[in-house]
Amino acid sequence: MNVLVSVITPSFNQASYLEYTLQSVQGQDYPAVEHLVVDGGSTDGSIEIIRRHAHRLAWWVSEPDQGQAEAINKGLQRASGEIVAWLNSDDLYLPGAISRAAAVMQANPELGLVYGDAVTIDFQGRPLNRLTFGEWGLEDLLHFRIICQPAVFMRRQVLEQAGYLDPSYHMMLDHHLWVRMAALAPMRYIGGGVDGKFIPLAAARHHPTAKNVSQPARFADETLRLLDWLRTQPRLAEYAAHNSRSTRGGAMRLVGRYLLDGGQPAAALRAYLEALFAWPGYTLKHAHRMSYAFLSLLGLGPALDRWRKASEAKARRLLADQLRRTEFPVLYSSGGQDYARLENWPGLCLEC
Repeated sequence: MNVLVSVITPSFNQASYLEYTLQSVQGQDYPAVEHLVVDGGSTDGSIEIIRRHAHRLAWWVSEPDQGQAEAINKGLQRASGEIVAWLNSDDLYLPGAISRAAAVMQANPELGLVYGDAVTIDFQGRPLNRLTFGEWGLEDLLHFRIICQPAVFMRRQVLEQAGYLDPSYHMMLDHHLWVRMAALAPMRYIGGGVDGKFIPLAAARHHPTAKNVSQPARFADETLRLLDWLRTQPRLAEYAAHNSRSTRGGAMRLVGRYLLDGGQPAAALRAYLEALFAWPGYTLKHAHRMSYAFLSLLGLGPALDRWRKASEAKARRLLADQLRRTEFPVLYSSGGQDYARLENWPGLCLEC
């Protein structure tokens, strides 16, 4: 028996991408999906898009809210599925994502959440980067190792025990939730695809108005706030106290990354140096980013940017070619395991 999977899409003025998001859910092969859309009162044509797809939705609403967390919670509290997830209105599921996650969760009822690999894409749907993870657990999350939100699926019972999203977080709201859920039940990595191949579950879109692009400093601030929060939690404070250097080092490494991405190399370098002092072994794995920040301060930013853009362009071409050839497992299309490719998948542009 296939358990019901509920997908919530929070939306606010993302008409440029919303239809692709809806189509990527509708294109899933899993036979028991309910899709709920919570719009925050968009004025850019999003409502017309939602109405066109209303017959494929279990429920939708458009009304003002207090932000992403409140919108997602509204949908989660209305969801009926044993398995739940949210997919932002600019992100995409890739073929077979829901069926792969549901199969693992049904076979392992002790799991609180599962997560897989992902790709980032730009505003045109062109692949940018691979996002690969590993067999991480609560300790990894406490060291601020980040998993990709659209590639996460949760067991609703554990979510309800953890207490939904905290509306006071706007950037690190997902990581805050993963930590609370992982303190209650195991999590499992379902990346690696078939025979260890890279077969991502989702595509996370990076575009000028996305929070991870436009507000990196706020991510840095909330990372430090989350570090302070850990020390106040009965289930987590002892671990945080006994591993204060590594938790601080992991947090500052992440702060450095956000600040560097936000064009603040001096502040980023200070954060990286603090991370290096606290947890040198882990921080040195990110030496290329520290070097980039340092060289930017020496006035080599324009040359570095030219080199970076050339390197990224080559990597993107290789990634697009790999994705064109990738066979995505489709578990429920005809009662067995068939395969799908990404030709004409909504929201992607592998030939651009």
